Amino acid sequence: MILNTIVEHSLALVTPSAPPSGGVNTAGLADFLRKFFAPLFLVVVSVVAIFFLFTREITRFVQFIILAVAIGVIFYVPNVIEVTARAIAGALGIK
Repeated sequence: MILNTIVEHSLALVTPSAPPSGGVNTAGLADFLRKFFAPLFLVVVSVVAIFFLFTREITRFVQFIILAVAIGVIFYVPNVIEVTARAIAGALGIK
């Protein structure tokens, strides 16, 4: 499933498309990032969590889960990436 997602999105990037007429087209960038990195994120979180559980490092496990939930919110809550990007661009003076 993860490999399939990676291959599909890689092929979508390689296929030629019409050049943007007025700058960089970022219409589907957040959706692409969400679809590309979310499955990888889940795999990494699962492997590391299992490692902490098997080594009986409960304190590090709890810290890791809290951090993973905070990062997971970025991937799975709609419009977080877009709102954050607009805020950063506004702070840098980019319209």
